Amino acid sequence: MATRSFPRSGGVATGKRLEKEDKIRKTDKQFLYPTSENVPRIYGSPKIHKDGTPLRPIVDFTGSIGYDVTKSLADILSPIVGQSEHHALNSKSLAEDLKDVTLEEDEILNSHDVVALFTSTPIDLTLHVLRERLNEDKDLKNRTLLSIDDIIELTKFCLATVAYFSYSGQIYRQRFGMAMSSPLSPLACNIFMEWLEQKAPASCRPRLWKRYVDDVLEIVRKGQVDNLTDHLNTIDPTNSVKFTYEQEQEGSIPILDTLITRKPDGSVKLSIYRKKTHTDQYLQFSSHHPLHQKLGVVRTLLDRSDALVTEKRTSKKRRKISVKPYRAADTRIGQ
Repeated sequence: MATRSFPRSGGVATGKRLEKEDKIRKTDKQFLYPTSENVPRIYGSPKIHKDGTPLRPIVDFTGSIGYDVTKSLADILSPIVGQSEHHALNSKSLAEDLKDVTLEEDEILNSHDVVALFTSTPIDLTLHVLRERLNEDKDLKNRTLLSIDDIIELTKFCLATVAYFSYSGQIYRQRFGMAMSSPLSPLACNIFMEWLEQKAPASCRPRLWKRYVDDVLEIVRKGQVDNLTDHLNTIDPTNSVKFTYEQEQEGSIPILDTLITRKPDGSVKLSIYRKKTHTDQYLQFSSHHPLHQKLGVVRTLLDRSDALVTEKRTSKKRRKISVKPYRAADTRIGQ
């Protein structure tokens, strides 16, 4: 019981102090004043596309004492994340950034990936970087009555103090890094990565560096990938954040759901990338889902094609997803 009550008592004390100092409104009290007693639980999501089908550890925070606080903090912090020129919002924005890219003969497409980013990101360093970013934020006072010290205290409470979970009837504390599925973890990891990506030296700095969370696409000179990787793996003072890389194969490299292919003139062609485990199965039309959800599947596939694919296929090939029984409802897609 002590393991459960200690984090709650700390959160309640902070909530009472903030309320006494008139830093939280009565309408916000329910979010910053922890009352839940649910213990976060951990489970594994299988990575079926990888050899051996390893598990991705995910902690379900729903209903826990820190869940509402993390959501409130995420709303406060989200405007300071993603302002870097290297940030890729999604595959659509990445495709837009690549439309005018031309590769030189001595350049290659390369991708870096952080090994277990969430559970490897150092919390103390991230809080230090977060404080610097908040000091630079001119709009912070318009979003919250909380001071920077209050935000740092609450963030540390959410990332470190309540970093515990249950498994097989036992309660464990996460000793390092951040838990996946917490609403605050993606923002905190992005803040750390934005700090890290500024540390590449000019001697091996890629001409293009576009990052979506921990997936990075680069255009780098041949022979510089190992130097860049070695440097990236030494930036984190805790020595926990490590990068792996993948170079283009036969002129192509996948990133997110996009396959990037080098053309003879140096420009790039974009197409949809599907992993080997992809089955082309989405939603059975005979299921009892509402019709608008079934049509939404079709819209999503068509919209993705329009946004990503640079060289369109024939109309007949593109409309293959609309065959019977979707054809009967296809005329309603535009409604």
